[in-house]
Amino acid sequence: MAYPKEPRIHELAGKIIEYGRLAHEYGGRGVADAWIDVEEKMKETLERLQGLPIDAELKEREPDDLPSIRAQRTEGPRRLWGSFDKAVYKEKLEGAMLARFAGCTLGAPVEFWEVSDMEKWAAYIGDAFPPQHYWSKIKNPNDLRYGKSTFYEYTLEGLSQVPVDDDITYTILGLLIAEEHGLNFTTEDVGKSWLKYLPVACTAEEAALNNLKAGIPAVQAADVNNPFCQWIGADIRSDPWAYMAPAYPAKAAEYAYRDAYLSHRRNGIYGEMFFSAAQSAAFAVDHPDQALRIGLTEIPKECSLYKDVEWALAVSGEIHDYKEARAAVDERFKGMSGVHTNNNACLTVFGLMIGGTDVSKVISETVAMGLDNDCTAATAGSIVGAIVGKSGVPEHWVEPFHDTVTTYMTNAEKFQISDLVDRFTLLAGKTHHES
Repeated sequence: MAYPKEPRIHELAGKIIEYGRLAHEYGGRGVADAWIDVEEKMKETLERLQGLPIDAELKEREPDDLPSIRAQRTEGPRRLWGSFDKAVYKEKLEGAMLARFAGCTLGAPVEFWEVSDMEKWAAYIGDAFPPQHYWSKIKNPNDLRYGKSTFYEYTLEGLSQVPVDDDITYTILGLLIAEEHGLNFTTEDVGKSWLKYLPVACTAEEAALNNLKAGIPAVQAADVNNPFCQWIGADIRSDPWAYMAPAYPAKAAEYAYRDAYLSHRRNGIYGEMFFSAAQSAAFAVDHPDQALRIGLTEIPKECSLYKDVEWALAVSGEIHDYKEARAAVDERFKGMSGVHTNNNACLTVFGLMIGGTDVSKVISETVAMGLDNDCTAATAGSIVGAIVGKSGVPEHWVEPFHDTVTTYMTNAEKFQISDLVDRFTLLAGKTHHES
């Protein structure tokens, strides 16, 4: 789907402001009235865009309710383990979590950097690229992420624990939601936990959180002032539900749906369901290709995300490295936001197909592709990590964590990784035995 040519709104807005200031400095009158006229016209345009009719046929193919989503799935295994082996599960869970944390930590300090800028920075500091270890140095080392961790804490020298990131915070928040509300938690319960634990959020999550604070019900929180409802924010929350439903992709996707519905719609919801199902399947398969294809069986077969991931899988044999992956995605998704679910999902697919079961290659190539590369590398790491288990995650990615992970949640800022493993294990056992 080709996007319309974007108007030069940002450029024009800047000139309108500056020429207004200049006119005022020259003694001109009527600047405020001119600015008000522009603002009113922009508000009218926004209302016009919000009121445009949608394609009813497309909406049928991209439903928001779970029964309709399930009715439009392709045939899938739904469940892969007949019994729950705690030792096997824990080995794979640790692999998934550690590789996720490694991918996220590697990508976080270069999030949204252009590929050429990462290449130049690596050459300047003498690091390999794609990166083979955490960055040795990073720009603006004293700047804070989420008001907690300095950028220095993401470098090889500064690492002493898993530093903060939203991808990691939501992994742990998912655990807290299930522990406090039970495995039958609702979207309303997710909203309650967000209000309790999240001091800040971004894009669709910020819109939903603000709506909750304004008294809008959780099931409507994604529908108000939220043009980000198909962005990547839901799919980065996919992993805890897979960890609670290992080798049970249908249940993992169901959990993910309840979570995603708070902030997202259509392909935003499917992104979380797809990746949760794929991560769940990864506990029981031998290669990421299998996990990704099983993940697709949990979302509508005619939705755009399904078709885009299907494309990525089909052409993956022609994609040999990060440059080719990014070029293919840029060509297919011209005009799409760099924070969208679909284009980033395809980069995640390419990273997994290039790296296979090599954790280092998966996360390094995925980070090197750019766009939302802490998110994509985290998800790719989680899938390959679940396949190979803890023993398949090279020690140099894990040792700097010292069994500790940090978040920016209110009154829930520091956790032991080993404790998280035990707590997820308890929930995974309940999912298996209760279903």
